[in-house]
Amino acid sequence: MNMLFHHHSIESLAFDNRFTRELPADPQTDNLRRQVHGACYSRVMPTRVAAPRLVAFSREVGELLDLTDATCLSPDFTEVFVGNKVLPGMDPMAMCYGGHQFGSWAGQLGDGRAINLGEIVNNSKERWTLQLKGAGPTPYSRRADGLAVLRSSIREFLCSEAMFHLGIPTTRALSVITTGELVERDMFYDGHPKDEPGAVVCRVSPSFLRFGNFEILAARGETALLQQLVDYTIRTDFPELGSPSPATYNKWFAEICRTTAAMIIHWMRVGFVHGVMNTDNMSILGLTIDYGPYGWLEDFSPDWTPNTTDAHGRRYSFNNQPHIGQWNLLQLANAIYPLVGRVEPLQEALTEYNEVFLNGWNLMMAGKLGFTSFEKSTDDTIIKELVEILPLIETDMTIFFRKLATLPTSLQVAATDPLPKPLLDAYYQPEQLTEKYTATMNRWLKTYLSRAQKDKGSKQERRQRMNRTNPKYVLRNYLAQLAIDKAEAGDYALVGELLDLLRNPYDEQPKKEHFAAKRPEWARNRAGCSMLSCSS
Repeated sequence: MNMLFHHHSIESLAFDNRFTRELPADPQTDNLRRQVHGACYSRVMPTRVAAPRLVAFSREVGELLDLTDATCLSPDFTEVFVGNKVLPGMDPMAMCYGGHQFGSWAGQLGDGRAINLGEIVNNSKERWTLQLKGAGPTPYSRRADGLAVLRSSIREFLCSEAMFHLGIPTTRALSVITTGELVERDMFYDGHPKDEPGAVVCRVSPSFLRFGNFEILAARGETALLQQLVDYTIRTDFPELGSPSPATYNKWFAEICRTTAAMIIHWMRVGFVHGVMNTDNMSILGLTIDYGPYGWLEDFSPDWTPNTTDAHGRRYSFNNQPHIGQWNLLQLANAIYPLVGRVEPLQEALTEYNEVFLNGWNLMMAGKLGFTSFEKSTDDTIIKELVEILPLIETDMTIFFRKLATLPTSLQVAATDPLPKPLLDAYYQPEQLTEKYTATMNRWLKTYLSRAQKDKGSKQERRQRMNRTNPKYVLRNYLAQLAIDKAEAGDYALVGELLDLLRNPYDEQPKKEHFAAKRPEWARNRAGCSMLSCSS
């Protein structure tokens, strides 16, 4: 009995820190802000905190690490994953990387708020890196304090897990723990700072490497180290591509183009807007990484961005995400060009990104509409028209597609009819439903339903397909904010309730209908419910 418990205890995590073992470290060991040359990371210890308290943990991520619920609820767990206790075998460090921020090269950025504790290998032989976010300053913190506040930590924790259960490639979150200390933050950068509760999130991913890890080495002309890092990445995370060589580098880049396109198609499917797609926030594994000022499209408004810093340029708006994905890949291509020496294969992969994206988009939209396949002759127009109609008046994207699945394909719709009743739930301001809009939408519905009726599948299959593609529950911005408000007052119940809700986002969950409702009017312009800053 004791043996069994020990196997799942926190001390039994098997660390195998390949990154720090195989790649060069910053020779300087004191934790001073600096430019770090000739190294991939700096060793750094988390900062101790006064009175940590567990807010929530993800059972599924615990299982990935072979940790039981009992272990995750133990005082030891809280001490380790807030950064107070460093286990034998851990080798804490912060990574060196650069990045393009809002389209401009920003030079060295690095993990200014994140500390990797180490990499474990679980019982299934999978490699997982454990990373604390908000555990104190690192050499890359520039002028910042390296800490995080509870509001941003809850948002990152809930969204990481929500995205996973939606079937979207993402880094994971093991836990969120308050520090018992206050952190000063100016939420809107408007000169009104206030003290907020501090917190630490433990993020989990096979790798936290970003495009920017490669860009910084290329920008500094550290080509030998660039090659060492690329070779390491291929051997560790892409062994199926074969041993490192220029031909393998090309295959590797093409693979990153494909996974990045696939990830962004998923974002578009559920109405997720990342908000800050800088190249240092792009994962080499095609995972959603860095949940900062993200948001969910409630009103289907293609040029919406959740990021206050981007309100003017809207570079990272919903509609721009596919284009920015490719722009970011172009920066990565420029970085690895010295190892490849030929432009053509990199150019081919970037062109293939467009094809992968377009084909994936068409298939995804056909799925959202319940078709068994994409038929170009009819569906091109059906999709294009719908995407033009939805923004005309304020329409809840999640509710619209979910309700569309309830309409029988035999429904007869005339232009002069009122809209079918189920769809009315999707409109924020029904008084905006003019005769002209109603006629336009009804004409579209008529075409759509007749196409759906010709489809091979049964009625039931159509509805099932739509309900597997169109979630009923997403982490609406106002729901996250309600959970944060309660947690800041010491009540963590809603965080747990939302985590549980979002485990099954495609299911009806009859007792939880209220979480599927459209955004309430009070949340329209409230901080945290509509726009967010990068301040966390």
